[in-house]
Amino acid sequence: MQVAPDLLLGAVAGLLSSAFYAISVIIYKALGQEIRPIAVSAIKMWVALAFISILVLSPFRTTPFYVPLESVIALGVSVTVGTVIGDTAYLVSQDRIGVSYAFPITCAYPIATYTLAFLFLGEQIVGSKVLGVALAVAGIVLISRGQNQSSAIGEKKRGSDVFGIAMALVALILYSVSTVLIQVGMTGVDPVDGNLVRMFVGSIELAPAFAIARRFGMPFPSKHGIKVTIVAAFFGMALGSLLYVASIKYAGATIGSVLGSTSPLFGVPIAYAYLKERVSKSELAGIVAAMVGVFLTVVSL
Repeated sequence: MQVAPDLLLGAVAGLLSSAFYAISVIIYKALGQEIRPIAVSAIKMWVALAFISILVLSPFRTTPFYVPLESVIALGVSVTVGTVIGDTAYLVSQDRIGVSYAFPITCAYPIATYTLAFLFLGEQIVGSKVLGVALAVAGIVLISRGQNQSSAIGEKKRGSDVFGIAMALVALILYSVSTVLIQVGMTGVDPVDGNLVRMFVGSIELAPAFAIARRFGMPFPSKHGIKVTIVAAFFGMALGSLLYVASIKYAGATIGSVLGSTSPLFGVPIAYAYLKERVSKSELAGIVAAMVGVFLTVVSL
């Protein structure tokens, strides 16, 4: 079975994006409560903006910077909807119902993305791809639930919070809308150029949010917290977001969203090797389901 070069490039970019994001999550775990979420989001965006700006201004570029106005609008809205508002909704949900409930809900966004791509981008509904997306999502849910099993014990009562569940569903929808908008905005646009637009808009929007949070009592991050966040941001946001955008451009919104949600798949071996965490049977089952699902999603015709 032959896979088109663009599709293969998009698949590799998507998997690398998830791997880098998984690395950043492991690094963030070392922070504990040293730095508040809004500060993390702002620093991540600023680090990514600096990195992408260097790539855009590189003397080794072979093509000039080019992003048409319609793409600027689509990409700008995508980062506002997905990163600024969507991530905020997810953080609220996580605070209300706990990560062991919030993450499995939001990681189902590839299903909504596939639906939106069918409705607005003309993507065909293929039985094997539907099965692949469903298997991948189910596998990621199993893995994430297994990774957060210990915290789930203390979160049983929190998991019934209606507002928290609603915020997780809002995040799911916004992530899906953002992914579809990225595909629209990346038509004829280089991934580096397109991601510069996204990071620039996100940085502008998060700057006042950071200032307002400071005014209302948010402590300034410690030097250690800033250093760790910068390192994690380089992997998770600077490299990860660029690869994620490239994945959607070359493989499409549906495949890109499935591959972009597989970070727990990479988190298992990292946690096992460096954090000495045990791998449960449910996680092993999730790994198998996710791998089969990813394969079916990518090779479906």
